Amino acid sequence: MTTSRRAVLRPAGPVALLLAATMTLAACTASDDVPPTPEPTPTDVATATPEPTPTLEPTPTPEPTPRFTNEPDDELTGLLPETVAGAPLVVAPIDAFALTPGDFGSAYGEIGNRFASLALAYVEQPRLSLYAARVDGEPVATEDLEPHLATAGRYVGIAGLDRDSWELVDVDGTLAWARPEDNATAAGTIIYTWSSGDFVFLLIGVNDETNRALIAALPGEPAPTPTPDPTQSPGGSRGGSPEASPTPGASG
Repeated sequence: MTTSRRAVLRPAGPVALLLAATMTLAACTASDDVPPTPEPTPTDVATATPEPTPTLEPTPTPEPTPRFTNEPDDELTGLLPETVAGAPLVVAPIDAFALTPGDFGSAYGEIGNRFASLALAYVEQPRLSLYAARVDGEPVATEDLEPHLATAGRYVGIAGLDRDSWELVDVDGTLAWARPEDNATAAGTIIYTWSSGDFVFLLIGVNDETNRALIAALPGEPAPTPTPDPTQSPGGSRGGSPEASPTPGASG
């Protein structure tokens, strides 16, 4: 019997449907295998750790540097008297000398780096020279000058100095460092250096009456009041002779 063309094609319908169904199922299965990406919840967003802010290192405060220009300072020159023990004190005009606060400050180390202005004065007879500098920043105590005594002496031409040549003295109520005459200085020469807090002074002279008169005329740190002697009687008499105030030349 001859098979008709229609009979041969008939089974194709179910097979085609089966293939279509299989392909649809496969597509669904592949789609189901990939899990959907979850949306972030508000809680997840709120609890996320923020990136830390970088910590900035503090910028160090610059150290003072020597000042190699000298500006007029009327307050500083106004401290200097016209005469000292009857002798004229000559205040050098600021444009008459080449020294600057930085030059003079080299004698005082880190304190000298803060010198802001400089004045020079002198007495011709008896010979005396004075250097006066204004200090910027924190006040300077006279005792703070101790590490720079040797270089201060060298600045006025005295070589071979050491700490033992100096002593802290009371100059008529002003606390000062003094270096008395010795083999390194001319006869009668005494060097003084002291501070009033805002100003530092260096004085060298050959007559101590004149030296002391100038120190008394300038600002300075008051010398400490001596501690009362416990042996002093209520009536004011003491069991012994009164102790003299320290004077230059007592040691060293």
